[in-house]
Formats: sequence, C-alpha cells, structure tokens
Amino acid sequence: MRMRVASVISMMALAIAAGPTMATPVVNNNITEAEIKHAQQAWGEALIAISTTYTENGREKAEQKARKVLDAAYGYGQGAVLFKPTLASGEQTFRTEYDGALAYFVGGNPAFGNDSGFALKGWEGYEFTNAGIYINGDLALTMGQVMLTDASGQVTTVDKTWGFKKDEQGDLRIVLHHSSLPYSVE
Repeated sequence: MRMRVASVISMMALAIAAGPTMATPVVNNNITEAEIKHAQQAWGEALIAISTTYTENGREKAEQKARKVLDAAYGYGQGAVLFKPTLASGEQTFRTEYDGALAYFVGGNPAFGNDSGFALKGWEGYEFTNAGIYINGDLALTMGQVMLTDASGQVTTVDKTWGFKKDEQGDLRIVLHHSSLPYSVE
C-alpha cells in the first residue's frame, strides 16, 4: 500500500512540475434543432428572393440569384444531392446534379425542357411545419409541409422531406430534397 501511495505522489509531483496541462480539443458537429429550422426558413426566404429578383430584374438575374442559393444551401460541393422536385416527372424526376436543380428553379435549360422555373412563380410568402425531425450527429432529416403564397394570395402546399448534413466548415447543406403534392382522393 505504501508503494502505491508513494507512486501516486511521485506521479502527481511530476505532473505539477511539468506545468499546466493543455485542454483537450472537443469537436462537436452535431446538428441542432435551431440550425435545422434556421436552414428551412432560409430556404423559403431564398425561394422568395429568386422569385422577386425574376419579377424585378428578369430571368438572367434570377438565375444568378438561384446559383448563389444553390451554392450556399445545397451540398453539391460534397457530391450528389438527392433532389426530387415537386413537379418533375418521367426520366427527369430525380436530379442528383446541380444543373438539374438549377433548371427546376429557373428553367431555361434545353436539357430540362419541361422546367418552367418553380422559383419564378411569383412567390411572396412562405411557411413550413415539421411533422418530425430526426437528428443523428451531423446528419438530420425532416418531414413536413411547406406552404407557399403567390401574388394573388393563393397558397400552394407541398409535402417536403429534407436531409441536412454539416460540411467541413460546420455549415448545414441540403443533401436530400424531396417534394411532392399532397395526396388527395378526387
């Protein structure tokens, strides 16, 4: 027992003589609910900004704005984004590349001839509700609805699922974007 106590005292003396210890760096890339809601709100504001830019300055300026939005919000710099637009169909239902998403938002790409520009529809209002949020470290999934209001006051509701991932700088990026019109029995 005396040997153990003497060893512990010796080790403590060495530690004190060595000086203060450095704090261990902690990296926490966990996504928070607040970050998710901020990203969802920013997406809606960006959609309205593209729409407003189109109304005030035309399609070319709206495309420039849309490029900035895609660069800031989506994870195309990290790889493929799983993007399923609301009104896409056929062979172009799923868009994993940047050009497919850009075409959906602002049209004008002959390779995506059916796209007239979802963001160019005069959107003026935006709300979202989450049915659920799933967070697992630096990846988060949400499912709910987005309500968009146009200039005439008509509200369009779409079902929306997003996947968010933190990039190396700690910024949330959309890596999954699935939209569809709500199911209705008619």
